[in-house]
Amino acid sequence: MYTDQTMKPVEIYATPTCGYCIAAKRLLAHKGVTYTEVNLAAEPERRAEMIQRAFGRRTVPQIFIGGEHVGGFDDLSALEHAGKLDPMLAA
Repeated sequence: MYTDQTMKPVEIYATPTCGYCIAAKRLLAHKGVTYTEVNLAAEPERRAEMIQRAFGRRTVPQIFIGGEHVGGFDDLSALEHAGKLDPMLAA
């Protein structure tokens, strides 16, 4: 389990009805990771910001750890299964 002092900030661009977004948030919550969510349904003007930060990727979720682009849920899940997510989250 992490606390805000022991992990890098996590940001996730998501929409409320996206199954992959829900799965990504569930994985992070299960690990005790707090994150900042940008709800693109409520703030559609921020989609251009997400696309720029995600190197042209347009799908949600797009996840950033410590400002570094991780990718979507599949990428986050792959990091977890490879044992690389915890070191990436560590501050």
